[in-house]
Amino acid sequence: MLAKIQSAAQKMPVVTLVGPRQSGKTTLSKAAFPNYSYVSLERPDERSAAIRDPLGFLARFPDGVIIDEVQRAPELLSYIQVEVDEVDRPGRFILTGSQNFLLMQTVSQTLAGRTAIFTLLPFSMNELYQTPLIEPDKLFNPTTRGRSPVTKKDMWDTIWMGFFPRIHDKKLDPTEWLADYHRTYLERDLRDVLHVMNLDGFDRFIHLAAAQTGQELNFASLAADCGVSQNTVKQWISVLRTSMLISLLPPFYNNYRKRLRKRPKLHFLDTGLVCYLLGIRSAEILRNHPLRGAIFESYVVGEITKAFTHFGKDAPLFHWRDATGHEIDIMIDMGGEVIPIEVKSAMTVSSELLGGMKWWMKLADSSAHGGVLIHGGTACHAREGVVIRPWWIS
Repeated sequence: MLAKIQSAAQKMPVVTLVGPRQSGKTTLSKAAFPNYSYVSLERPDERSAAIRDPLGFLARFPDGVIIDEVQRAPELLSYIQVEVDEVDRPGRFILTGSQNFLLMQTVSQTLAGRTAIFTLLPFSMNELYQTPLIEPDKLFNPTTRGRSPVTKKDMWDTIWMGFFPRIHDKKLDPTEWLADYHRTYLERDLRDVLHVMNLDGFDRFIHLAAAQTGQELNFASLAADCGVSQNTVKQWISVLRTSMLISLLPPFYNNYRKRLRKRPKLHFLDTGLVCYLLGIRSAEILRNHPLRGAIFESYVVGEITKAFTHFGKDAPLFHWRDATGHEIDIMIDMGGEVIPIEVKSAMTVSSELLGGMKWWMKLADSSAHGGVLIHGGTACHAREGVVIRPWWIS
């Protein structure tokens, strides 16, 4: 992604980098533009200067600047718009932001056509273990063979820790760090975004939502469990989604109206966070937890999503289930082709694991030309028309 950001800065006057808090945006922007000035609007003095005298604030940085956490002073974006309209020089402003709900609203209104936007999620397996990135349209090609990650941790250790960079860079205890992350998100970010006064109610909601990862989202049931209205739950889900903490996979239909009417599938994009919210305090507990299969599925959704975002693309992910109970965990709509993916945490690839995929492939109206099984073992081959990939996927 670093090269893509640098390339965009040679063409566009503004580059905007968004993503969840602590996903590495500051580190990446400084690495991409080491000679730029840097200012963080988390600092009260800098934030006050940007709000009180925006023109004077911007005049301090004539040769290119990284403005971190720009959502803390959203009014500044209007002045940046005027600046780049008057002097349309590529790469003048590099903006980062964590509260994407507020930031993207303002960016879309003021910087449309003036900024390239990139999404940075927590580490992928490729980034964590420094293996080559594979373009998403080649990821499940039968001839593609990625390199096994060099790690002494097993699958459940990796999934339990999650992928936030600081946990790995500083070798922090995931439970302690995620507790602080959760507290910060609740007590500051959500209060800023939604003016949430009932923090206890939201806290109950986010724990109940974590218990639905890998499952179809039932707004009415979740609202009843939380003791709030469906509209409130929909609003809170929307904020989790635009904050890039969760992904909603719509049901797959050729009829787009049906996609909108049916229930989406909920996935938390960082498995460490969902484990923390579910009270799973060790990899060994996760290994035997009743939701381990759903959490493993969310891990796979997160990895595929990151594969697309690394190349500046939206992840066209869906799920599929028919009236008789047949289902496919993940459907990737590549335009001219649909790639069905089954996810199983079992280490051994038995014939039973291939049953659902083979059933789908026999459908007369299926546009899929094969399927993929991602499992908890190390096997990497093709069998009976199904591409079998290990848990690290590539």
